[in-house]
Formats: sequence, C-alpha cells, structure tokens
Amino acid sequence: MSHSSFLRETALAAGMLALATGLSIAQGAQSWRERSVASIASGEWSGPRLADGQPDVQGHWSNTIGNHNNFTRPQGGDDGAPGGGARDRSQGNRAPSRVSDPPDGQIPYQPWARAKAEEFGAHLDDPTRPEYVEPLARCAPAGPTKSFMWHGYEIRQYPGYVLFLFDSGTRIIHLDAKPHLADNVKLWNGDSRGHWEGNTLVVDVANNNSKSRFARTGEFVSDHATIQERYVFDSAGERFIYQATYTDPTVLTRPFTVTIPNRRITDKTPQDGWNNITFPASHSGTEPIIEAYERTCVENNGEHGGVAIESK
Repeated sequence: MSHSSFLRETALAAGMLALATGLSIAQGAQSWRERSVASIASGEWSGPRLADGQPDVQGHWSNTIGNHNNFTRPQGGDDGAPGGGARDRSQGNRAPSRVSDPPDGQIPYQPWARAKAEEFGAHLDDPTRPEYVEPLARCAPAGPTKSFMWHGYEIRQYPGYVLFLFDSGTRIIHLDAKPHLADNVKLWNGDSRGHWEGNTLVVDVANNNSKSRFARTGEFVSDHATIQERYVFDSAGERFIYQATYTDPTVLTRPFTVTIPNRRITDKTPQDGWNNITFPASHSGTEPIIEAYERTCVENNGEHGGVAIESK
C-alpha cells in the first residue's frame, strides 16, 4: 500500500470511528451492554484448534458489562467521585458486581485498606496528591484485570503463547511451564504462566507491581497479591468468562473473585468507538478482516480519568 493510500485508509477509519462514537452513548453502545453474566461451564473443547493444539480463540473481543468507572456497580457511577451522588445509586435492573465472591459483591478489605480505597475514590477528580491520580489517566498499563474493562482488545495465539493486545498495554501468557520471574521483578501486568484444560485457559499471575487500580472508585491490592485466572470459552467461539481470584493477606481478610463476561467482535458488530474499535482491513482477499483502530493515549487528555487540572 502506498503512503497516500495508507493515509486515506487511516482517515476513513478515523471518520467512521468518530461517527460511530457520536451515535453511541458515552463509553459503549447501549446495545452491547448486558445486565447479566452468561454461564459457561468448564469442559471439553469441541471448536477448532491451532496447529499446536491450542483451542483457536483468536480475534477481537470486549466485555459486555461496562467500563472501569465503578468496580462493584459496573453500570452505576463513580460513587467516590464528586457528583457521583447525583447518579442513580440503586442497583435496580443493572449488571451485578464484578466481585462474584464473596456473595455480597464487595472486596473483603482490612479496615485500613477499605479506608484507603475510599480515599482514592474520593479524590478522583481532586488529585491533590500524586497517588490520587488514577494511573490509567497517565497512560500506564491497566493491570491484569482492569484491562478487560477498558476498550475492546485482540487475542492472538502463537506456539507456546497467548498474546493480548490491549489499548492499555500488551500481555503475554507463557504456556511452556517455565518458572516465574525472580520475586524482585515487578510488572504492571504481572508475569503470567498458563496451560489449557479443555475449553479453559488456566493462568497463574505473579510479579504484579499492583500500581494499577481496579476502577476509578479506588479499589486496589498490594504487590504481594497473587492471581489465579480462568478464561472459560464456549466452543462456538462467541463468548468467554474471565475469572480472577486475588489472594493478598496484607490487604484482604480473605481471597475474592472477579468475574467479567466477554463477547467476540466481528465485522457484523456495530461500531461504537468503545467496545468495538475495529474497521474493515484493506487486503487482496474477499473474506472480511477487521483491524483495531489505535487509540493513542495522551496524559491528561480531556475526560481521560477526569484528572486534568486548570492552571491557576
């Protein structure tokens, strides 16, 4: 493709994305949002496989509940943020908490940690200290779990690896049983070692620096946290359930589990500038191929985390 053709394709994609965004609700099309979590049981995989035997789950995906505004009320508001009280605080006909265990849908914090999370949430739009700035607003990686609450993303697979391409960073899951990195190495997305059990990708995450937070409402864990993840795919290749169990005795009174439902994005999925940020790829074949439009993050860009402060 010539340089001029590339520019035309990029401009067209940008225009389509802008138009779709204007027609959608803020941060995702209403038609994509679901108010319940579909159940997918772990079991055998009957779908297509790759040459190395992995279940073929490559493609574009997005969560079906909402973004990272509110962790325990994903279709609510920013409870801790100024103005949050003006929003509908009733759960009503809304999606359940992303915390599926404990049953009350809340993170089982030690008292000091709950107070700190509430402090972070209260200062989302008033970051009078550096630690109050939501890290994603600085274009930092979102972390192992919040990455699934952000924009749509892509899964690619290679022999011995599963690769996630998020707007907020890239994550590699190693399938070759190599040991974790040394304990003193800490990463924004952790160090992931996984294996397939039928339709379920089982992942152990260590070496997490825990600098990211779960949502704009301030929830966090420490760098002592370990994470056990399960990605349960339906054999039709249309959905999967992400489950992550966090253990952190320095912050929590007991482990807790996060559940996030995800759906596949195809060329038939309406564009909305949030969940579906893809556009038709230009290629010589006839089959429909979609590519993700790159959303460039600029620190303190408008509405990104709500932390831009006017100069005095």
